[in-house]
Amino acid sequence: MRDAKPSRTAQRVALRRAAHQLLDEPKVFEDPLAVAIADGEPERSPGSEQPWSRALRAFIAVRSRYGEDQLAAAVARGVRQYVVLGAGLDTFAYRNPFQSAGLHVFEVDHPATQEWKRTRLLEARIPVPSEMTFAAVDFERQSLEDGLLAAGFDKQQPAFFSWLGVTPYLSRAAFDATIQFIAGMPCGSGVVFDFAVERSLLSSLQQQGLDALSARVARAGEPFQLFFDPVALVLDLARLGFGKIEDLHCERINARYFAGRSDGLAVSGGGHLLSAHVS
Repeated sequence: MRDAKPSRTAQRVALRRAAHQLLDEPKVFEDPLAVAIADGEPERSPGSEQPWSRALRAFIAVRSRYGEDQLAAAVARGVRQYVVLGAGLDTFAYRNPFQSAGLHVFEVDHPATQEWKRTRLLEARIPVPSEMTFAAVDFERQSLEDGLLAAGFDKQQPAFFSWLGVTPYLSRAAFDATIQFIAGMPCGSGVVFDFAVERSLLSSLQQQGLDALSARVARAGEPFQLFFDPVALVLDLARLGFGKIEDLHCERINARYFAGRSDGLAVSGGGHLLSAHVS
C-alpha cells in the first residue's frame, strides 16, 4: 500500500462485507456494525449481482465467518489474546461476545490505515472498548513482535491470530517472518488465514478470475505478490510445528457454509482458507 494513505483494498473489503448484510439472506456472516463503519455506499448496483461480484462477496463474508468460528474454538480451549493482522475495518473488537471471558483484542495494521479506521469509528459513533488495543505496524518494514509487545501483548501466553485478506500482498520474506513468530507462540495458539494459489495450479476459468482480480488491485496500487502451492504450504507449516492444519478450497467451503441455499450464493476461484494450531 502507499505510505500515508489508507488501504483502498481494505475499503473495498469493508463495502463488500456491508453489502452481504444488505443483499444476502440467510447471511453467512452476521455483522451488525459492517454497514455503519463502511467508508462509502455498499454495493447495491446491478453490477453487484454479476457472478464474479457475488462470488467475491461470498468469499469475503465466509472468510470472516470461518475466522470467527476458529476464534470461538480457541477461546473454548483457553486462549485470551486475539490478534487481528491487517485489521482494516474489521468490527470484531466492537461486538466481542467473549469480552466477559477476558478476551483482549489487538488490531495490527499499517499506521495510515489505522488512523483512517479511528476516524471511521468516531464518525460511526462506535466506541473503542477497553479490551481492544491498536498496534500500528508496517509488515514490510517493522517487526510484528516489537509492535505487539509495545501494545501490551504477552508472548508467554497463547494467542489466536486472524490474518485475512493480507498474505497475497506480502513478500515471501514478510510472510515467513510472521508465520515463524506465530509458530513460536505457546502451545494452544493458532492462526487462520486465506491465501492465493499459484496460477499454474488453477483451471483456465480460475485463472481468468485471478487475472481480473489481480488487475483491479494493481490499479489500486496494491498488487498481488504472493502465491502458494497448497500442498507445499501445508508441509512448510507442519515443519514449523503447526498441527491440526485444515486447508479449505472452494468446494469444501461451499459444502460447509453455502449448501442448500436457494439464491445460489457460493464461492468460486482459487482462494483457500487455512487454520492451524501451535502444537
